[in-house]
Amino acid sequence: MPRPHLPSSRASRAGARPALALAALLAGAGALHLLRPITFDGMVPQALPGAARTWTYVSGVAELGVAATVAHPRTRRVGGWLAAGLFVAVFPANVSMAVDSAGGSTAAQVLTWARLPLQVPLVLWGLVVARRG
Repeated sequence: MPRPHLPSSRASRAGARPALALAALLAGAGALHLLRPITFDGMVPQALPGAARTWTYVSGVAELGVAATVAHPRTRRVGGWLAAGLFVAVFPANVSMAVDSAGGSTAAQVLTWARLPLQVPLVLWGLVVARRG
């Protein structure tokens, strides 16, 4: 049995939901990087040159830029690819945070290590947005 045809505006809104949710996630994370940078400074791998704060601000601005790209229908396909790339690029920071948690509480260690596999659905989310454009 064929599916009922949705009006194009309703169908496009439904198709935009994953992209807009991803844009909101990225915008929130980007804003937090800029408003509460000390929270993220410790995640910056020491192997990166320069000050951790600079990398925190750069990643916050990148997240805001990618969020804007994902949110706009004309740039959404590229934005999805950028989001997937961004999630891959910040993975070393998450690994660094997990490794550095070794001296912390058991709960902190469990949370930082458990967080690593969560990058996979984030990357896939970006790819889905890119594919749907």
